[in-house]
Amino acid sequence: MSDTWTVAEAKSKFSEVLERAAKKGPQTVTKNGRVAAVVVGADEWERKTRRTGDLAEFLAASPLRRSRLRVERSKDRPRKVRL
Repeated sequence: MSDTWTVAEAKSKFSEVLERAAKKGPQTVTKNGRVAAVVVGADEWERKTRRTGDLAEFLAASPLRRSRLRVERSKDRPRKVRL
């Protein structure tokens, strides 16, 4: 079987979908011929969502750092809010 499953196949063989996602990579689930979801193994999910660095490191590595881009703050007064 390929890495693409219909919803019906994925429901009936959910354990196999999970096993293949863990061993072979992302498994695509289609509904009415269109991609509805992608199942990935927990290890891959952790790897993809793990944060690296902090905001200061991100900004320091930005290609805009030396672009001399100037951002001006609006001089408008704050708007009134009714509570």
